[in-house]
Amino acid sequence: MLLLRCPLPLLLLLLPLGSRPQKLPTRDEELFQMQIRDKAFFHDSSVIPDGAEISSYLFRDTPKRYFFVVEEDNTPLAVTVTPCDAPLEWKLSVQELPEEASGEGSGEPEPLEQQKQQITNEEGTELFSYKGNDVEYFVSSSSPSGLYQLDLLSTEKDTHFKVYATTTPESDQPYPELPYDPRIDVTSLGRTTVTLAWKPSPTASLLRQPIQYCIVINKEHNFKSLCAVEAKLSSDDAFMMAPKPGLDFSPFDFAHFGFPADNNSGKERGFLKPSKFGRQTSPKLRVDLHRVCIGNKNIFTVSDLKPDTQYYFDMFAVNTNTNMSTAYVGTFARTKEEAKQKTVELKDGKVTDVFIKRKGAKFLRFAPVSSHQKVTFSVHSCLDAVQIQVRRDGKLLLSQSVEGVRQFQLRGKAKAKYLIRLKGSKKGASMLKILATTRPNKQSFPSLPEDTRIKAFDKLRTCSSVTVAWLGTQERNKFCIYKREVDDNYNEEQKKREQNQCLGPDTRKKSEKVLCKYFHSQNIQKAVTTETIRGLQPGKSYLLDVYVIGHGGHSVKYQSKLVKTRKFC
Repeated sequence: MLLLRCPLPLLLLLLPLGSRPQKLPTRDEELFQMQIRDKAFFHDSSVIPDGAEISSYLFRDTPKRYFFVVEEDNTPLAVTVTPCDAPLEWKLSVQELPEEASGEGSGEPEPLEQQKQQITNEEGTELFSYKGNDVEYFVSSSSPSGLYQLDLLSTEKDTHFKVYATTTPESDQPYPELPYDPRIDVTSLGRTTVTLAWKPSPTASLLRQPIQYCIVINKEHNFKSLCAVEAKLSSDDAFMMAPKPGLDFSPFDFAHFGFPADNNSGKERGFLKPSKFGRQTSPKLRVDLHRVCIGNKNIFTVSDLKPDTQYYFDMFAVNTNTNMSTAYVGTFARTKEEAKQKTVELKDGKVTDVFIKRKGAKFLRFAPVSSHQKVTFSVHSCLDAVQIQVRRDGKLLLSQSVEGVRQFQLRGKAKAKYLIRLKGSKKGASMLKILATTRPNKQSFPSLPEDTRIKAFDKLRTCSSVTVAWLGTQERNKFCIYKREVDDNYNEEQKKREQNQCLGPDTRKKSEKVLCKYFHSQNIQKAVTTETIRGLQPGKSYLLDVYVIGHGGHSVKYQSKLVKTRKFC
């Protein structure tokens, strides 16, 4: 059965004015496959080829008409129309061919104007019509011969679409077949993960054709076709590489909900490239829509999702030989809420110790019992920097990173309640001390200089002593210095593990204490003190620590210093 076999005069009638005559491909001609591969062959043509999917564009409220010819009666016929990003109105109708066009006439061919008059004056018989954005089909096992015309219209907006027509639907089967249950099942649901499973396409399991599955994740709605997804994606970020065997790929393990800005990454990924049709528009990356093709497995875990968020999941089976796809029935799921954490109550003027797991968070609440003009939060981060947020009655007042000791003074409000959120480091667990008070003179933590390093003077080293210096502040504080002999192979990594600034002198041996003294200077430029540590052994390494102790008894340790005495003097 041949589609698109028509005499030259009729072809001239069907093609747009200004188009030069071209020979139409048929399923019996050797040139058909070559012509199908040549996309320019059907560009802007009003003729639908047999057995090939075409893509085209519709401007809003501007109808478009396509033609094809079925020469013999009782011919199988299948027509598929795929809307991409807007609903379509489309209609399929048929007219009888002129005698010469159908091959039943004899004698001289009718003049072109007479054939045109015969076709345009006849009202075609409507076979099928549809309005909507679903992928819709017209299928007939026995169609009459005639001139078929497909009319399409978009009343909503400019859009593109795809059309496929064939007279051999049983043997072609370009679209993957769906299983008897085409639904996507959510088999596992967590706070940041969703596991999906689906039944394989019979095209892969029975016909052994190459099928791979593409998952689409977004937070807006389900999609009915893969070209609708392509319309939402920019060309460079439309596809991601398939995951390695045994490892599920997460499209969300980036800094934000979106893809990394790698302009070259999309050019070598996947097997389909989104087409650009019609008017040129600047591509916009949609950070809320992601697609990943995962090969032929039929279970997949999406990770790094946001807690308590609804996501929509769509699955498309793609025939890699034809690049044509079929949509499973999409689903949606809401990730579980974050586990509710216990809120720690802070008491006015009392220091509270807080431990936070790696990448974790803790919530604290401070509700002053009396009216107050100001509230002071003092934070002492023992290890790495932590993030602090303070809200008063839901309003964000403070968001800062804290390293060492920091103090924040905020304006008070009668009967106000403060919620403090502490977020730990990505490197490891965090420890800190926090104090909240409405009394400005209540300072439990000592003030610190900006630079808490200990400086050693190399020229003043001897075989039994070292001389060091450190900065102080304008506030009179007590400083205690401790020493500990360490091995020669003691390194910076070991020293870093011992940098818990919250461990005070009470954790040290008495034999390690060198001295304690009070020190301050009203002139901050001169707030420097030096100390010579004696009684050391020649050629030995020592770890020196300086503690500053505040009026409330809480101490803060300066950065440790590794020194070594001279071996020969």
